[in-house]
Amino acid sequence: MSEEPVETHEDRPTTSDEPNPARWRILAVTLVVGFMSLLDVTIVNVAIPSIQKGLDTSASTVQWVVSGYALTFGLTLVAGGRLGDAYGRRRLMLIGLAGFVASSAAVGLAPTAELVVVARLLQGASAGLLTPQSSGLIQQLFSGAERGRAFGYFGLTVSLASATGPLLGGLVIGLVGEELGWRLVFLVNVPIGVVAAIAVARMVPGREDDSTPGRIDTLGAALLGVSVLCLLYPLVSLESGARWPLGLLVGVPVFAWAFVRWEHREKRLGHDPLLDLDLLRRLPGYGNGLLVGTVYFTGFTGVFLVASVWLQDARDVSALHAGLLLTPFALGSAITSPLAGRLVSTVGRPLTVIALGVMMVGVLGAALVAPGRPTDDLWWALSPFLLLAGLGGGAVVSPNITLTLQEVPPRMGGAAGGALQTGQRIGSSLGAALLATTYQVVAGRSDGDAGIQVSLLVALAVLALALAAAVLAWRTARQPR
Repeated sequence: MSEEPVETHEDRPTTSDEPNPARWRILAVTLVVGFMSLLDVTIVNVAIPSIQKGLDTSASTVQWVVSGYALTFGLTLVAGGRLGDAYGRRRLMLIGLAGFVASSAAVGLAPTAELVVVARLLQGASAGLLTPQSSGLIQQLFSGAERGRAFGYFGLTVSLASATGPLLGGLVIGLVGEELGWRLVFLVNVPIGVVAAIAVARMVPGREDDSTPGRIDTLGAALLGVSVLCLLYPLVSLESGARWPLGLLVGVPVFAWAFVRWEHREKRLGHDPLLDLDLLRRLPGYGNGLLVGTVYFTGFTGVFLVASVWLQDARDVSALHAGLLLTPFALGSAITSPLAGRLVSTVGRPLTVIALGVMMVGVLGAALVAPGRPTDDLWWALSPFLLLAGLGGGAVVSPNITLTLQEVPPRMGGAAGGALQTGQRIGSSLGAALLATTYQVVAGRSDGDAGIQVSLLVALAVLALALAAAVLAWRTARQPR
């Protein structure tokens, strides 16, 4: 007599009231994918000198290896999130992983700098399809206090990917040398991506609704894409020394206005918009959270870029040494991100206010103590302050994501999460351009120590704006609606 097939957790249907029993394993898979795509934002920071030397190219060209990824990453986030809402997270993750693996291989094997830049543009676009699926899945699979914990792990992933990139890049280059090392930084994505794709295909649920997805707002996606392009392209061009793209900034309000008008028209006609802008009016916590996240990433991300440049250029330390000195931030984030995810449901917005204050103390300490110290003293003059900043920073990202998306309907979770992460990418690009320009100008007129000190003080001023936005969000949340 034949045996009946055994039903697994992944095959067992769940009702709307019954959480998916495999949700934590699904989360683990999506976080691995998210870590891989976000890691490639910062891991190349310490590899820039090696890439420039290995390909015998100019500093402005090799800077696009960093900037191009950030540009196309930010361009595709909202559209990728909306496509995940419509066609299912699993499908978009598999498409994104296929593109990410192929483009990573192309970067690692490219014989010229121009091909490296083109492949990085494709890699960033693929990452933009992948990343919003993580927040969308958390919205779909978790609720209540569990959602806060899940976003805590997501925030940990964001912080660790940003902070450990320089260390991992420096470790790879230090182990195998500059010529092969920078290529392995990208090629390592290939086996990880293949394994992740197999896990996604087996574990991540597809669309629950078998009906044909509604029409996708392609014109809205195009208008938003052009708006983001007009903003991001000038910002990332500043890092490579170009000034003429600044003229594109005049297109930002024009295309943004057209996007808003079009989205309201789509909603009025009963069509599904790319992004339901009424969320900003109905859910003030969503708009405030967008502001906090954007300004925070403006002040936070560029610190690692200028610190890596300062340590390797002004202090002449190796890529691995620079990565190790910056690692305490990641350790601090690893401690507080999961804890913040557990506390956010009870503490609320005050948690981000306190965390930003702690981070600002750490950045201020690093700005006042580290410059002027001998390189051997940086283990105590820089690292402890980065640890303190990491303890604060780890408790900013996940609570802000949780509180920003907590009232967003799951059917819009991907697009809303994509918009939140687009703000983070814009903030990252703006912060990198701002701090890199500050460092170059000050270091050119004085020295590297003066450059890093002024850059950290500029970052501190931006974080103060993020603190003000967090206080505003807290006060708004306390007001009865």
